[in-house]
Amino acid sequence: MVNVIVELSKYVILTLMVVYTFHCFYMVKQQSEEERNESLRQQLMLIFFMDFTAFLVIYLKTGKFQVVTFYAEMMAFFAGIQILYRMMYKKASILLLNNMCMLLSVGFIILCRLDVSTATRQLIIVAAVNLVALAVPVLIRKMKFLKDLTWLYAGVGILLLGAVLVLARTSYGAKLSLMGIQPSEAIKITFVFFMAALLRRGADFRTVVQATIVAGLHVGILVLSRDLGSAVIFFVAYLVMVYVATKNVGYLALGLGGGAAGSVIAYHLFGHVRQRVSAWKDPMAVYQNEGYQIVQSLFAIGTGGWFGMGLCQGSPEKIPVVKNDFIFSAICEELGGIFGICLILVCMSFFLMIVNIALKIKKPFYKLIALGLGTEYAFQVFLTIGGATKFIPMTGVTLPLVSYGGSSVASTVLMLAIIQGLYILREDEDEEIERQRRKEAAQRAGKTAEAQGSGNF
Repeated sequence: MVNVIVELSKYVILTLMVVYTFHCFYMVKQQSEEERNESLRQQLMLIFFMDFTAFLVIYLKTGKFQVVTFYAEMMAFFAGIQILYRMMYKKASILLLNNMCMLLSVGFIILCRLDVSTATRQLIIVAAVNLVALAVPVLIRKMKFLKDLTWLYAGVGILLLGAVLVLARTSYGAKLSLMGIQPSEAIKITFVFFMAALLRRGADFRTVVQATIVAGLHVGILVLSRDLGSAVIFFVAYLVMVYVATKNVGYLALGLGGGAAGSVIAYHLFGHVRQRVSAWKDPMAVYQNEGYQIVQSLFAIGTGGWFGMGLCQGSPEKIPVVKNDFIFSAICEELGGIFGICLILVCMSFFLMIVNIALKIKKPFYKLIALGLGTEYAFQVFLTIGGATKFIPMTGVTLPLVSYGGSSVASTVLMLAIIQGLYILREDEDEEIERQRRKEAAQRAGKTAEAQGSGNF
């Protein structure tokens, strides 16, 4: 009976995910407020039923009561964060909030299937950071001086990265953390704020040079720390923000050329980069060594096929670092390739929402922040999934909100809180524009009435 439930569950979970993904893009269409609210409620129901089905299967297969406890705690967290956002921020984007809950749900399901204690630690971190992040949207609205802290952002970022370079121990070929914390995750935010603050007033040649020097210091320190995944994310964010601020294709071309040259230099300088490229080119040739990770990842994805083997039916534990860098492979093995594609599409809708917010914001500082954070998020997703599927060489970065990692998930939650603040700012701007239109219309009507009155007289 249990095996029948497990087999049926994977189709139920897949169907719910497909419908949820459809909703993400369907809601881009213009809808009435009532229709939109109904779609948002349906999304929450889809998340609820997906979580219920998944955790029922995990409990039936493992027999661990900790799974039930974790499920109850997780649902309490989701209910709490939904209620608090609706109470505190009437103008918040519920779609953005729902997408965060969906991606966290997928991560919790896979982490709980792998190790309940790991999932519990992740939940505690997520809950604690979200409580702090609840204050972020109002801070974004009220703290107007954030745009004036340009060089403070740069100084903090360079100092923290320098501290990691000097003090951190090497782990998986790179210097990543101090006392279990990865400063580079938080510096993704300060770096974007620096770029936005510097470029908000204009982007002449001198300003671009200043931005390039500071960005080069960030990227250079990360390269020396052998944290090449983060270095690439910083570089792409810099490139996009400079291009948007200047609208100069020449800067974009120079940046891409410099990035290509830097990749070649890194290949010749660092042995672990050559190993990753070798594993990417022909993983089977180096299966016993550097190719083992990617081969196991591809085996898992291939074994899962389109519909997956079902929760607790695969062997994701055979993939090294599966909870972090290769969680997408575990998802595809047990939930299927179609589920994996839907997950990518949900991440894409996330990014498109952020871009849409950026395009509608009038103030350059906030516009650039939204674009920078959105770029970092999207490119990190690309690096993680691209590495797991052998589309690109492995870079050692996590899948935002899905992979295990305290620093990574905390940074992403704070990013989304900032985006919520920017969304609320955009709503405020729309309201202000509408008030101005009404005021001008009333003035025109008053003048017309006055003119008519004078004519009659």
